[in-house]
Amino acid sequence: MIVIDNVLISDDVIEKKFVCDLSRCKGACCEDGDAGAPLEESEKAIIDRVYETIRPYLTKAAQKEIEKKGKYVWHDEFGWVTPTLESDKEICVYGMREKDGTIHCAFERAYLEKKIDWKKPISCHLYPIVTEPSKYQNVEHVNYDARPVVCAPACQLGKKLKVPVYEFLKEPIVRKWGLGFWEALDAIAKGTWKENQKKDSQ
Repeated sequence: MIVIDNVLISDDVIEKKFVCDLSRCKGACCEDGDAGAPLEESEKAIIDRVYETIRPYLTKAAQKEIEKKGKYVWHDEFGWVTPTLESDKEICVYGMREKDGTIHCAFERAYLEKKIDWKKPISCHLYPIVTEPSKYQNVEHVNYDARPVVCAPACQLGKKLKVPVYEFLKEPIVRKWGLGFWEALDAIAKGTWKENQKKDSQ
C-alpha cells in the first residue's frame, strides 16, 4: 500500500503493466459492467452544460433514453452514473458504436474537436484505476481493477511495452490529484523497482 497525503494506493498501480489496445478491445468497458460510468457530484452540472453540444453525436435511441431517464441516474451501489441502453448490450448512452464495433465516447469526440472543454467523466479517464471513499473522513482508496477478459489485450500490450499502469494514466492522475501527486507516485515507484531489482539479483 502506498500513501500520498490522504490517498491510499494499491501497489498494483505501480507494479502492473497496462496500455489500452482499442483495436482489440473495441472499447468494451463502455458497455461491460453493472452500471454506467460513476460520476462525481460536480460532473452532473458539466453534463448539463455540454449536453446540447454533444447531443448530435448520440443515437436516437440514446437521446430517447436520456429524455426518459435523465442525463444521469442514481444507482444504489455506485451513486450517480451515466444511463445505459438496455437495447444495445447496456452500452453507456454517451457511447458511439462505429461500424467496426469500436465504441468511442461522445464527450471525448466533442472535446477533441474543441467543441467542449471537458474530456469525459474522470472515472472513465482513470480506468482501470478505480477510486472509492474510505469509512474514514477525507480518505480515498485507489485500486487497480482491470477486467480479466475485456482488458486482457491492454495487459498484454502493457507487458510488451513495459508500461506501468500509473505511467499510462499520467494524464487522468494529474487531472484528478495534480502533477505533484503523480511525481510523488513516480518517485515511489522507481524506488520500489530498484529495491525489487536488488532482491532479484541477490
